Amino acid sequence: MPADVVDLTCRLIACDSVTPATGSVFDLLAAELVAIGFAVDRFTVGEAPDGPVENLLAVRGNGGRHFAFAGHVDVVPAGAGWQGDPFGGTIRDGLVFGRGAVDMKGAVAAFVAAAARVPADAGTISLIITGDEEGPAVYGTRALIDRMAARGIKPDLCLVGEPTSQQRLGDMIKIGRRGSVNIWIDVPGRQGHVAYPHLADNPITPLIAALHEIEGIVLDGGNAWFQPSNIEITDLSVGNPATNVIPGHAAARLSIRFNDEQRGDALVERIAGVVRSHAPHAQVVGRVSGEAFLTQPGAFSTLIADAIGRHTGLAPELSTTGGTSDARFLSALCPTVEFGLLNATMHKVDEAVAIDDLRLLEEIYVDIVGAALAGE
Repeated sequence: MPADVVDLTCRLIACDSVTPATGSVFDLLAAELVAIGFAVDRFTVGEAPDGPVENLLAVRGNGGRHFAFAGHVDVVPAGAGWQGDPFGGTIRDGLVFGRGAVDMKGAVAAFVAAAARVPADAGTISLIITGDEEGPAVYGTRALIDRMAARGIKPDLCLVGEPTSQQRLGDMIKIGRRGSVNIWIDVPGRQGHVAYPHLADNPITPLIAALHEIEGIVLDGGNAWFQPSNIEITDLSVGNPATNVIPGHAAARLSIRFNDEQRGDALVERIAGVVRSHAPHAQVVGRVSGEAFLTQPGAFSTLIADAIGRHTGLAPELSTTGGTSDARFLSALCPTVEFGLLNATMHKVDEAVAIDDLRLLEEIYVDIVGAALAGE
């Protein structure tokens, strides 16, 4: 018999799977999927510092339309102050408590329960599950995409089960996400005594000038689906404990969240140009976490909205707000939309999901998969 969604959520939570997740949580998930007819491919890739990472690709069916569900079973650290065991998966007052309840073991459990109810001959269903979404995400979903390409697996549609709902289950789905890039700046100087500045070269002065110019940059004004891109200074450090020493270097870090009018590499080059106009010998290093993407509103988003409407009476808002998700990688494969549980408690102490929402999400997922495989 397929697992009950609430029971499976509790058992997944009970697997301590702080990023990077390995072992028991994948053992449990694989066993449940094999029991309902999926062929499971588990593999571990990568080396320190961003690996190794365990991933799971499960496929059932070999013809017809192909619907994929993507998600992660890794979680952020629990932190202190919980009323109970953060990895207990305990039920209290109609809620399931535990780290990962909404982000996103509850959605994974709901999809597994839903897939068990979809006829095996309806088409092809796959689950693309990583153990590293909350971390660097270098060897997670990107490695899964490479694995799929090597096996000739390409879905027609992909649903990512991130917690997108705001006030009620189904009030928001995500049809896109902003991109993200972090930039590290290091400005060299020449250390010296503050009483003899002509014998030194203070790196703080050009760094401040560069940051002042960067703060004045307006990247864009946003557009129909995205808010304006923004640049934030997230760290400024010199590491100079002495009051009478001009430091030998100064550093800063920026984070840019950008819409689909920008590209990550171009933003790194733009910032590097500004910095080097003030400090020609500065080192500027950028790391693009993901590009912005948009799945244009259309048949897929309408299919999901219709399924939500049938069960809740809601017309979900189509949004691109929030942080990044692995949909930024999956959107290169096929139309990709995110829909899942309420996000009010994700990453918080006493993270919890309502039992009623778990059961309702399962019902909505059944409708979405059925309609998608039928080509509706």
